[in-house]
Amino acid sequence: MPLLMKDMLRRHRAPGRIIWIGLRSERLADLAEVESCQLSVSGLEGDHARPGKRAVTLIQAEHLPVIASLAGLDQVTPQMLRRNIVVQGINLSALRNITICLGEALIAITGPCTPCSRMETTLGFGGYNALRGHGGWCGSVLVPGRITLGDKVFLQD
Repeated sequence: MPLLMKDMLRRHRAPGRIIWIGLRSERLADLAEVESCQLSVSGLEGDHARPGKRAVTLIQAEHLPVIASLAGLDQVTPQMLRRNIVVQGINLSALRNITICLGEALIAITGPCTPCSRMETTLGFGGYNALRGHGGWCGSVLVPGRITLGDKVFLQD
């Protein structure tokens, strides 16, 4: 019997993992890497607050080398892109409008995290377009909880 689309949309080879967490104390501040933090309804505690659909920003580790290549750089770091959480091993774009477990917290991936004009300065000429389509995802926090490096990222049952 063939698989139904609704079933295929929930199938992933394996859970992802959180491999980087970054906080910024105010709007234009540099991100500081942390091993663990509390995720509240308004976002990561200690981070510049953006409650609602942009409470947290995520990006896939697998996209960092793609962005670097498109920007003509040897490497791109999460700090450069100003995203809060880097995950590895699961396709974030396949999780849009789905509730996912992130450590102890539940979040909903709400939409793409579009690049800002600062990427032209950070990544150089063409940096804004290098990030388009690879800039990660925004999420809203449904259930607060602690997140830690190495935590699994998976669909809520």
